[in-house]
Amino acid sequence: MTDLSGPSAAISLLPSLAEIEAAAEIVHQTIAPTPQINWPLLSARAGAKVWVKHENHSPLGAFKVRGGLVYMETLRRREPAVRGVIAATRGNHGQSVAFAAKRAGVRSVIVVPHGNSTEKNAAMRALGAELIEFGSDFQEAYEHAAALADKEQLHFVPSFDSVLVSGVASYALELFRSVADLDAVYVPIGLGSGICGCIAVRNALGLKTEIIGVVAASAPTYLLSLAAGSVVSAPVQPTVADGMACRTADPLALQIVAAGACRVLTVEESEIREAMRYLFSDTHNSAEGAGAAALAGLFKDGHTRGRQLAVILSGGNVDSQTFGEVLLEK
Repeated sequence: MTDLSGPSAAISLLPSLAEIEAAAEIVHQTIAPTPQINWPLLSARAGAKVWVKHENHSPLGAFKVRGGLVYMETLRRREPAVRGVIAATRGNHGQSVAFAAKRAGVRSVIVVPHGNSTEKNAAMRALGAELIEFGSDFQEAYEHAAALADKEQLHFVPSFDSVLVSGVASYALELFRSVADLDAVYVPIGLGSGICGCIAVRNALGLKTEIIGVVAASAPTYLLSLAAGSVVSAPVQPTVADGMACRTADPLALQIVAAGACRVLTVEESEIREAMRYLFSDTHNSAEGAGAAALAGLFKDGHTRGRQLAVILSGGNVDSQTFGEVLLEK
């Protein structure tokens, strides 16, 4: 059980500014910083100055690539003889691991649940991953990957880890150093690396910006866990936001969110799908469900008018059929 009565200790485990800057150097050796753009139509719709951090513009279409690059660099320094890695994913983490492993000449095995995105599966295979389908949800895939790591003598790459946080925090560093005086940043919560990275950078830079987490109603583990003061597993319902479809919150991430986030909002499926349409109509960008969730949270929040806000468009890897259906909805 994770006790949230003293979560400030977890904040001390976040990467320092020097560690985040060092991670950013590793990231930027391979990928360029992604843009943060203030879109007039979106701002008019929200009644606020809204900046979008476009992690959908990364080479893999999502923010996770940053963590994978830093994790693999760190792993190779620590274990130069490592020959293979394994991870569980709904897509973006797996692409990140496969991409970084291929660059390092390391074997990658990725476990996904049955019924996973066909296009994300194809992308992981194209990056050289050996794909295994197992279980009905991410948690079952995760547990199977952990078991296979021992059997196959592969290094298990977790979905939440302090090194991953330092890598993905590089997008928050780009955002905060490019846009001054942000009142709040809305961040989707899957397993938590993105929001923890934002909290780390906000704290390291000594800013007062509110970090507001957004969870899908179909995957409420973080919301229920925060209310209970300890990790509460919750069944995941079918959701367009597959990147947020986690059944069990990470204990350390939960403590960091409890200590560092201003609040956590819940968005319904219809609200996520509406935000996907707004991003397309107002910015002509495609967003996967998790990528649009932050904007859905902004529109649901009652503290936006007249403020300067940012949303993290964490990824754009949505299957074409799903995206077409969403755009045609009214």
